[in-house]
Amino acid sequence: MTEAWEFFSSPKNLARITPPKLNFEILHISGGDTMYAGQIINYKITLLPGFKVRWTTEITHVAPAHYFIDEQRFGPYALWHHQHHFKEVEGGIEMTDEVNYAIPFGIIGRLINKLYVRRELGRIFDYRFQIIEKYFIDK
Repeated sequence: MTEAWEFFSSPKNLARITPPKLNFEILHISGGDTMYAGQIINYKITLLPGFKVRWTTEITHVAPAHYFIDEQRFGPYALWHHQHHFKEVEGGIEMTDEVNYAIPFGIIGRLINKLYVRRELGRIFDYRFQIIEKYFIDK
C-alpha cells in the first residue's frame, strides 16, 4: 500500500500518468510535494490542438492510504470532483477513480460532452490504467 500511496499522493506524478498529447505542465504546487488537504495545484493542458487552458485544483480531502479528493477551482469544467480510493486486496492494491463533472455552456456543453468530452475522458483514464499497470505490475 505504501508504494501506491506514495506514488499517487505526489502531485508531480500526475504528469507521468497523463497522455502526452495533453502537454500537461505543472505551473505551481503549493506547500511542496506532499499532498495535504487545502493544497492548490496550478497547471496547463492542451484540450484541443492549439488550445491550452489553465486549470487549478484543490486537494480537498486526504485520508492517507485510503483516499483523496481533488476539485477544480478554475478551469474548463463547470464542476470537477475527482475521488481516488485505495483498498488492499489479495495480491495488491485496488485503486478506484470516481469523477463527477459538468460541462459549461448549457445544452451546447451537453452536446459537446456527448460527442467528445465523455469519450476523451475515457481515453485519458484508459491511458492512466496502462501506465499504472506498467509502473506497478510490469516492474
